[in-house]
Amino acid sequence: MSVKELFINNIAWAQKVKKDDPAFFQRLSLQHAPEYLWIGCSDSRVPANEIIGLMPGELFVHRNVANLVVHDDLNCLSVIQYAITDLKVKHVIVCGHYGCGGITASVKNQKLGTLVDNWLLNVDNVQNLHRASIEKNNTQERIIDQLCELNVIEQVANVSKTSIVSDAWSQGQKVTIHGWIYSMTNGLLSDLDINVSSAEDLKIQYTQAIDRINDRFKLSPENE
Repeated sequence: MSVKELFINNIAWAQKVKKDDPAFFQRLSLQHAPEYLWIGCSDSRVPANEIIGLMPGELFVHRNVANLVVHDDLNCLSVIQYAITDLKVKHVIVCGHYGCGGITASVKNQKLGTLVDNWLLNVDNVQNLHRASIEKNNTQERIIDQLCELNVIEQVANVSKTSIVSDAWSQGQKVTIHGWIYSMTNGLLSDLDINVSSAEDLKIQYTQAIDRINDRFKLSPENE
């Protein structure tokens, strides 16, 4: 498909939206008040709005390789701050996906290029933190799947520990941090059962979520 065809597609999309809802673009231009911030992977097969059925304007989105929240990443932190402080989102969703290229590269020790390799050191840190439980799996595919889930939990914790979220909670602002994972084989999301609304929640739910994942991956595939 050529670049010119993308503009043709855009015209067709805009015309269809306007036909279905003549006032849509006018409303969209006058207000930006999403309730959700999505922190997901850059993988083009995981389109945030589409997989949860939300229209433009209903989801604020930040994406990077392996859906990481790193405390010196000013891009990600700026998005979180704007979403919570200015847009007043009520929910932050950290969503990973099975078969993530960044997670796979970390597990297989693949070299993708200097900058990407440096970025994926953050995934290596997650892998090292949970190495004892991950290495109990007998296939590389299951190790990758388990690390995809564990990485989501760690990033939920990282979001929850930012001064941005901590300040919002201390001021009584209601913000909940969720951890989800997406499967490209069936198009479905799974809730990893971590929904953090306070520092106290994190202390309890973090360990519980990690234990649930590790216990589930101890089982043989046919018993899951």
